[in-house]
Amino acid sequence: MFIDINACLILENGMRFFGCGIGVEGVVAGEICFNTAMTGYQEVITDPSHSGQIVTFAFPHIGNVGVNDEDMESSRPHLSGIVFKDFITPPSNYRSQKSLSDWLCQNKVIGISQIDTRYLIQVIRGKSPLKALIYHGKNFPDEEKVIGLKHQLGHEKDTLDKEFYRTIHQLRENFVAQNKQDQIKIVVLDFGVKSQTLRCLESLGCTVVLLPPLSPYETIMKENPKGVLYSSGPGDPRPISCHTSFTIQKLLQNKVPFFGICLGHQLLGLALGGVIEKMPTGHHGINHPVKDIESGKVEITSQNHDFILRQNSLPDTCQKTHYSLFDGTLQGIEMTNGPAFSVQFHPEASPGPQDSRWLFNKFINRVHQYAKKN
Repeated sequence: MFIDINACLILENGMRFFGCGIGVEGVVAGEICFNTAMTGYQEVITDPSHSGQIVTFAFPHIGNVGVNDEDMESSRPHLSGIVFKDFITPPSNYRSQKSLSDWLCQNKVIGISQIDTRYLIQVIRGKSPLKALIYHGKNFPDEEKVIGLKHQLGHEKDTLDKEFYRTIHQLRENFVAQNKQDQIKIVVLDFGVKSQTLRCLESLGCTVVLLPPLSPYETIMKENPKGVLYSSGPGDPRPISCHTSFTIQKLLQNKVPFFGICLGHQLLGLALGGVIEKMPTGHHGINHPVKDIESGKVEITSQNHDFILRQNSLPDTCQKTHYSLFDGTLQGIEMTNGPAFSVQFHPEASPGPQDSRWLFNKFINRVHQYAKKN
């Protein structure tokens, strides 16, 4: 079979991988990471937490279930680019509404296939995070152009600013809270919330009010919520913590039930005086074992983060609830003097196992407990 080599993946360390372009033609740059999930490629591609990243899929066969409207975690893809081992597999699933290939072109996603992803992941793994660039075009770049493209990598933004999170929130379409008098009102601060998080809350009888990510305490409390959830989202939490820490501290002081997921977990830690560190290799996959300290049970979790909260930086009023069995990193915290807790992993999964879905019930139980006290 003839293979048209019309794309190139360039790492900032100088390594190059030549292959076949997928999606649309163009040039895109970002931090390269890898995802080990065997299923859920559509959910991964539309997860806002991957914004600014080039995602390498470890699983070789991508595309066999096509694309459908139900598995969208946001209104569009948010990652910068994608890397596949093989050509996109034609869809052969009854739920498919469109081929992945057509959908990537429709959404102007740039990618490359026919790459030895096993070797690429070995290069990425265990080293400092690498930036990368994908070139996909008819006129393949010569050596001089490749050098020029590599130079662009030094000018990519390392962090996401507060305006970016506002933009992510504005892109969420067609979300209307179903406000019923007998339901619990939960305010969700949208840093790039996944649709499945909202569905989990609504399935437990909640009215969800979605607010911009940097909403101040007064704006949140005008909604008269019974609880507040800080969502998952992309990037380094440190640049925006100066806008969120005071709000979270006020919520904690006033004993408002609080649940943080992934980025929300890190923002809670920063509000408590904790320290955030960037991981040499982030956690991106659906098979991460996490130990629940209280129950002693091991849960298999879905994870997608490049930053971690340092455990020994937290105050005595904060206790560890979960830790990773892969690398021992902190995976959950809980306040001993109030109804606030958070986890680094994704209890809503999508994709991934549902071992930790019970944490939403825990949050709603806390809401009920503190509603009775007040």
